[in-house]
Parts: sequence; C-alpha cells; structure tokens
Amino acid sequence: MLKYELGCELTYSIEQASTLILNVAIVSNNHQIIVQEDLHSNSQRSIEEYITSVSGNRYFRLNAPPGNLQISYRATVGLSPYYSDPSTIFEVKPADLPLDILYYLYPSRYCQSDRLLRFVAAEFGHLVPGYSRVTAICNWIYDNVLYLSGSSDSLTSACDTAIERVGVCRDFAHLGIAFCRALNIPARFVSGYAYGLNPPDFHAWFEAYLGDRWYLFDPTRLVPQSGLIRVGTGRDAADVSFATIFGPVQMNQMSLFMDYLPDAKPISENILIPTTEAIAIS
Repeated sequence: MLKYELGCELTYSIEQASTLILNVAIVSNNHQIIVQEDLHSNSQRSIEEYITSVSGNRYFRLNAPPGNLQISYRATVGLSPYYSDPSTIFEVKPADLPLDILYYLYPSRYCQSDRLLRFVAAEFGHLVPGYSRVTAICNWIYDNVLYLSGSSDSLTSACDTAIERVGVCRDFAHLGIAFCRALNIPARFVSGYAYGLNPPDFHAWFEAYLGDRWYLFDPTRLVPQSGLIRVGTGRDAADVSFATIFGPVQMNQMSLFMDYLPDAKPISENILIPTTEAIAIS
C-alpha cells in the first residue's frame, strides 16, 4: 500500500453572509482508504457534510458570516491501485454495459461528444477497440494540445480545446472524455490531489469504463498514475468544482500539499504514462 499525507488551505473574504459548498475531501473506497483526516475552519458555524450515493463525492456546506474565512483540510490516505495487463482489457458494447454506466455515454456541458463524431471516427475509428485505443486518444491529446497554465477558463469546453489546441488539466480530461464517448466508450471526469505536481494544485484526469471496471488515464503526463488521489467524480468539471459559492466572496489564497510517507515511497518513473500496466483506483 502507498501512503500519502495531503491537504489544502483556503482563505476567503466574505463581504456578506454567504454559503460555500466545498468538494476538497478525499473519497474512501476499496482502493483508497482514509487513515485519518481533519476539516475545520475559523468560523463558529457548523460544517455540514453530504456524501453522494453514486460517486461517493463528499460535499461540505458552510454558511459563513462576513469577515475572513479560513478553511483547512488534512488527510492521511492509503492507496492500493488495481493493476492489469492492458492487452486483456476490451471495450464493452452499450448493449452489454451495466445500466448505471450508460449515463457516462451521453454528451455533457463540457464534453460535447456529439459534435466531435466525424473527427473522432476519422482519427480513432480504425484502431483496435480496447485499452490501447484510449491510450491512443491520450497520446493524441499529449502530442497535439499544448499544456499552458491560464490558457482557458470556466467556459472552455472540449470542442474549444479541440479547435484551439491549448489548455490545462481539466481541458485535457474533457477532451479525452468527449473522444471516448464519441466512440461509445463510457468516460467520466475525476478531480483530486496529485503527487509531484508542480506547483501544487488540484488536478484533473479521466476514467474510461473498459472490461468490468473504470481505468484511469491522464493525458497531461504530469504526474505518476500511482500518485493520483480521488476527490470528486462526475460527467465533467461542472459536477466536481472544489468550491461552489453563493454570495459576494473573494478568494484570497489557496495552497495545497501532498507528500508520501517515509515507509511507503511510491513506484517512480516507470509508472508515468505511457505505462505497461493499466491502473484502476475506484
């Protein structure tokens, strides 16, 4: 098991009484086990938690009075990824998919797969279906889209990125999702913490449903796959914003950290994409 310590500090100026919904706490599942964690703020108001039944996303609501607001989250997590031979992983036809997976075939706000059908068919339609085809999608994104901080905003969609050929991690993930869905491969957006990301920030990648499970893919190639810790899962970024704010609020500062514990140093360079193994953490 790999063990990490991670967390974030968020500081806001609250002009008037406002409501914040935060999605910064890590998910607990069979492959990602929370050893210990703490979420607190300098506000006297209580923090309410809601966990979604489908994705396990954890949302925290805080009704904050005017003034300075500081929120701190820290956790220790154990990660036990599932590894598999990519050559044995194939695509599943919609007729045979579990019913709860069909939801991830549809176009969504940032992943307009229906507008990319012809392009995707020309680029990837001739490839052998399976894990290797999703890897080819990641390779195409890495080779054809420039990763540039600040190059996109909250309105940028997969179609925009396909045209402009520049973006950040969420844009790379949205494009991968849209390409997969255009090939009838269920795909979903994942946000979380990433070991080795410089500068530290929330990261985004995507998962494709192949065989009998979700496999992770990160076309940015910025971090090791075994260093990705899940916070939120959804159709696209609209479902997993780290902060949704209702009211006049200004963010003053955000800082993140993620370290491995001394007795559990992660596998290193050989698990950077492209990799010889398929990895699942859900």
